[in-house]
Amino acid sequence: MKIALGTVQFGINYGVANTSGQVSHESAKAILQRAQQAGIDTLDTAIAYGDSESVLGQLGVKAWKTVTKLPAVPDGCSDVTQWVKAQAQGSLTRMGLNSLHGLLLHRPDQLLAGKGADLYAALQSLKDEGIVSRIGVSVYGPQELDALHGQYTFDLVQAPLSILDRSLLDSGWAQRLKDDGVEVHTRSAFLQGLLLMSKENRPAKFGNWSYIWTEWDRWLTETGLTPLQACLRFTNTLDCIDKVVVGVDNVAQFDQIIEAVEGALPSLPSFKSLQDDRLINPAAWNQL
Repeated sequence: MKIALGTVQFGINYGVANTSGQVSHESAKAILQRAQQAGIDTLDTAIAYGDSESVLGQLGVKAWKTVTKLPAVPDGCSDVTQWVKAQAQGSLTRMGLNSLHGLLLHRPDQLLAGKGADLYAALQSLKDEGIVSRIGVSVYGPQELDALHGQYTFDLVQAPLSILDRSLLDSGWAQRLKDDGVEVHTRSAFLQGLLLMSKENRPAKFGNWSYIWTEWDRWLTETGLTPLQACLRFTNTLDCIDKVVVGVDNVAQFDQIIEAVEGALPSLPSFKSLQDDRLINPAAWNQL
């Protein structure tokens, strides 16, 4: 099972289908315990995820492989190296760790700006010092990998991948990264929960893509799969993917994921892999 536990809900109210708000300290503890029991060993967080790192530190995560992400380097930063080291140390302190499995850039486009070389060198320095095992980027799509290709090498890449948005596969990047020995983590398997919502509960603003939802509902009925099973099995059965990052609001949701992830995926819906950023990029949803 390739599941990694995403912890954004530990720090902020997150997700279009989230009706319960930020996860409580007690629920976060129970989720971590259940994940360990299921054999899951990797956590995903970020400095930008509110209190997530601090909550993880309070709960104790030394037994986990933890991946976190740096925010954008602030404008006017005169010493990128010192800034990166300070950010990484802050994450380690908040989480009570001596080292990180992975440190990613939340804004990889900054590698293409004036201080990009310094930013990459700072990450590499942390790796050389043994503070970080793997350095890399969190991207929104393969076009960002196209832009970075040939200039930088990474150990870990996180990107969106879902049964609706297969651009990481269709572009060839998932297999290329795997062939190069890069650890590949995917996120947004549920599109923040949108793919799990019933027709009745799906927000009206997504009605512009009715042809997608009609085929989605038809295919689910034909295969007998639940939306959760379909989303998880699609990513879990791909050899080129190492980890599938999923977040949950409570232990009951987590148990549903554990039960749903294993099994065959008999086919794929007949809609083409979607390239419409207005739907597959949640950052654009506020403009709908």
